Amino acid sequence: MATGVMGPERAQIGERTLRQDRWWIYPAVTFAVFTAFVVYSTWRAFAGANYYASPYLSPFYSPCLSTHCVSGASDFGQPISFLPAWFSPALVILIFPLGFRLTCYYYRKAYYRSFWLSPAACAVPEPHKKYTGERRFPLILQNIHRWFFYAAFLIALILTYDAVIAFRNPQHEWGHMGLGTLILLVNVVLIWLYTLSCHSCRHIAGGRLRNFSKHPVRYRFWTFVSKLNGHHPRFAWASLISVAVADFYVYLLATGAITDVRFF
Repeated sequence: MATGVMGPERAQIGERTLRQDRWWIYPAVTFAVFTAFVVYSTWRAFAGANYYASPYLSPFYSPCLSTHCVSGASDFGQPISFLPAWFSPALVILIFPLGFRLTCYYYRKAYYRSFWLSPAACAVPEPHKKYTGERRFPLILQNIHRWFFYAAFLIALILTYDAVIAFRNPQHEWGHMGLGTLILLVNVVLIWLYTLSCHSCRHIAGGRLRNFSKHPVRYRFWTFVSKLNGHHPRFAWASLISVAVADFYVYLLATGAITDVRFF
């Protein structure tokens, strides 16, 4: 039996939708921004160069664990020695924050509507003839979101460390603050807001509790996360942009295109 636009449950009208507003703007803008980010991040991930300008390390390459990482970029050692020289160190790390974002509840809504048109907007029928939800491969893999959350939480801790050591100068002496320091600091704050506002984090904080009064600490944390959760889409967009800006700034420094603005 046909579903979607041609489904029997749909009113027998010729128009695809009776909406008079510009409903297509949201999916079109989302498609454009996501596509631009995917193109940029793919280029930077496979480049394998210009990701460290002491003391700044690009968030795309943090932590840099390969033996092929440039000197000074590996604050946590270089335990991965089996990778060939052409294999970018970013490809070892990006799978975790990328997996976290791709399986995120908000991002699912965003790219389902913008890339798959499932549906493109409320009250706008989707063009697909069949929809099985997230019960079959490959969409069933969306259920591993909670596991990617743990990895993203660890990455956020590492990026916090990177932001702290960004207060050192290129000679690794404390007491430095440049524009790069502020960019990395703002980025990690947005990363934390996006990570903590995640639905999985909210479930971990207060899920399956039958009585909040017996768990006051978890209740307070659950309340805090619930307030953040209402702004999850904003944090998702802001952190997506900030991580790209942080990487691009480090790239400009590493290539010598600009010099860091130093405040003290």
